[in-house]
Amino acid sequence: MWVVIIVCIVIVIGVLALSILTLNKGYGYKQTIDPLPDEVKEQEQEQNEDEEDKEK
Repeated sequence: MWVVIIVCIVIVIGVLALSILTLNKGYGYKQTIDPLPDEVKEQEQEQNEDEEDKEK
């Protein structure tokens, strides 16, 4: 009887530990968002202007 209870407790602790590890890994993931198309165009224009200024 005691063996069954100990095995059950070990399984519960194992599942809890794996759940916590999975949650920590999920919260540690850095989300990124693609820039808006207008922002990309503005950045390209700024880079082109900088390159033109360097050529002068």
